[in-house]
Amino acid sequence: MTDDQRAATLRTADERATLASFLDHQRDTLAMKCAGLTTEQLRTRVLEPSGLSLLGLVRHLAEVERSWFRNVLNDEGRHGFWKYPDGSFAEFDVETADPEEAFTIWRRECDHSRELVAAAESLDVLGHYGEEVFSLRWILIHMIEEYARHNGHADLLREHLDGTTGE
Repeated sequence: MTDDQRAATLRTADERATLASFLDHQRDTLAMKCAGLTTEQLRTRVLEPSGLSLLGLVRHLAEVERSWFRNVLNDEGRHGFWKYPDGSFAEFDVETADPEEAFTIWRRECDHSRELVAAAESLDVLGHYGEEVFSLRWILIHMIEEYARHNGHADLLREHLDGTTGE
């Protein structure tokens, strides 16, 4: 993973561009952690009993993007991509999951999220989840935290799979 093609974080931009650049950097880090692996490697769960896999993380983060940006910020009311018949989330169930489908959905959700952030009047725009209210600023910071935490998991998974370490 020496060919680092992640988006650079902006150091002197305005608040929105800086926050968005940090989130894009974290998104790119997840893609980099998964690059070059086979379907079987992407499905591999190495942190038993958690059932965590790189493919599960990609699917989970697609759900998180959809939930926070489409549903909370933009009130689109979209349902989850991967669910069990009882309605519970199934993004970490990757035994027969298709990596191409997962990455296509994740990238599409990231693109839509970027569009919503760029179109927002300000970082003070509010979204709602039930009675809870969140600013776009809070959502961006939360998403940076969400990606950073899961990219730490991705580091461990990738090192176990093929010994690759690094940012």
